[in-house]
Amino acid sequence: MTWRRRTVMPALAVCVVVLAGSAGCDTSEGGGPGEVSSSPVGRLLDERAEDGSPYREVDEEGAPQVTVEVAPDAEGGWDVRLRVRNFRFSPDGTGRHAEPGRGLAHLEVNGRRVAVLRTPEYHLAPGAFPRGTHQVTARLYADDGSVWAVDGEPVESTADITVSGLEPTPESSVEPIPEGPGSPEGPGQA
Repeated sequence: MTWRRRTVMPALAVCVVVLAGSAGCDTSEGGGPGEVSSSPVGRLLDERAEDGSPYREVDEEGAPQVTVEVAPDAEGGWDVRLRVRNFRFSPDGTGRHAEPGRGLAHLEVNGRRVAVLRTPEYHLAPGAFPRGTHQVTARLYADDGSVWAVDGEPVESTADITVSGLEPTPESSVEPIPEGPGSPEGPGQA
């Protein structure tokens, strides 16, 4: 009788652990339409960014935030610095799945993507812009290529820069990144 009791008790303990563990697992992406999952990675919306990337809606509390700062440098270029909150930049080679508050930033000048950033700093070369006012925008993306969003709006920040003086010639450093398979902007790429 002692032998039987020893084999039954461990078997019952395993069953209790397995049942309790599976009861605590909920993989649902949220309730009905318009509801945001309590999941820290949010839920994908039908709305998409200009580049076709879906928005990943998260609650405002604890959502990633970004502020872009642009300052002229001594050589006539521009230093771009991103200030982020509730967000970590993913290193190159990171898997293509969304994790809470993690990913990369796309840097745009006047609506054209010029860089995919995995660090908070970037340099725009001297002579990159003609005279006038230009908008520099940083938008945060999850590693799966979706755009972090709050209340249906992308998590992004824009700063204006004004260039005066002689008319510069455009340099390749501000050319848009090529699109298509194998490029950073290719289908399904971040």
